[in-house]
Amino acid sequence: MIKTTRRGLSRMALALPALTLLPSGARADDTVRVGATYPLSGGAASAGTAAKQAIEVAVEIINNAHPEMPKLPLAPTVGLPNLGGRKIEVVFTDHQGNPATAQSQTLRLITQEKVVAMVGAYQSSCGLTASAVAERYGIPFMASEASAPSLTARGFKWLFRPTPIGTHFGAAYADFMLQRKAAGMKVGKIAVVNENTEYGTATGDAIIKAATEKGMKVDLRIPYNANSTDVSSQVLQLKNEQPDVVIFISYTSDSILFMKTMRNLDYKPALLIGDDSGFSDTSFIEAVGDLAEGAINRSSYDIGKPGTNSFIVNELYTKHAGHALDDTSARAMQGFLALADAINRAGSTDPAKIQAALQATDLKPDQLMIGYNGINYDETGQNKLASTLLVQLIKKHYVPVWPAAMATMEPQMPFKGWN
Repeated sequence: MIKTTRRGLSRMALALPALTLLPSGARADDTVRVGATYPLSGGAASAGTAAKQAIEVAVEIINNAHPEMPKLPLAPTVGLPNLGGRKIEVVFTDHQGNPATAQSQTLRLITQEKVVAMVGAYQSSCGLTASAVAERYGIPFMASEASAPSLTARGFKWLFRPTPIGTHFGAAYADFMLQRKAAGMKVGKIAVVNENTEYGTATGDAIIKAATEKGMKVDLRIPYNANSTDVSSQVLQLKNEQPDVVIFISYTSDSILFMKTMRNLDYKPALLIGDDSGFSDTSFIEAVGDLAEGAINRSSYDIGKPGTNSFIVNELYTKHAGHALDDTSARAMQGFLALADAINRAGSTDPAKIQAALQATDLKPDQLMIGYNGINYDETGQNKLASTLLVQLIKKHYVPVWPAAMATMEPQMPFKGWN
């Protein structure tokens, strides 16, 4: 078991005297403390726990030598070389999917735990409140997973987001639908079904805008209350309207409920797209993967070939978590690794110096463990090189199907579902 508690981190003796390596005023046994707030209970607990496990593996990669990944920053070395080999320590908190709790937990991590940076918070609504606290206190905040465009539209200077966002996804979905249409598939009527917190609302807006700019029309939009216990009215509305394409923007429990309700009410669209999140969660696949056969999903992560960074970290993660990385947990790991790289380049725990190092980030694809084209932030803190691919659920495993350059098989149409 990999531990990230304050006393649980292993400490390796340095070959050279500590005073010749450490910044002035630092002790050899100092750790660099980073705060992390995720939903570790509640409806999104499985996704939050997977992100926590991914960060724990990232900590192990940073704190111990992994020469099998020579190009992944900090993997071949022990600790943070530019801070004298100091180790990374993560202080986790559970925001329970509650934006107010995310806000108060971030405040506690900054003011009481004295963290030098923050990561989180999976749900965009919680990322909004948590990052606002970090902005006020001048603490770098790494939003590794949250995809609502609104996070980087507030003029913040301390927020950094490596993941692609709703506008990227909308463009990808539109291009994919246009290609399916050119191949003879009926793609006339499109529906968007979104949960009504920041993630679903802002991402739905972005997807509709991107589709419109590509010359496509979204005919039907169905918002619903997040963590609903009954979605039969929404499914009956879809069944009555009979859209050719349905795009779901839902967290895990909602995604599972929609699949079960669609089966019970015998409704299937020709093309079903799940906007990552709940559809990527391993608990979704375990619960209803056989009902969602052929669903299209977006992802930035693929295990890849043996010997690659993505393959090796997945092996480490699987040993730790008991299951493979999914897109959300992979994005959590990559965000944390990119933050640690910036702290090391800063050579300091001064938040302002870490911020400057983040702004100067220019990581190349072979320095990552995920399929971005690199990491380089614009003036809003958004990664300019973020990218996404589309995958399809085949026998409870996601397989890359688009774009063609990254596909391992042709898309299987129409959506098969439970038949």
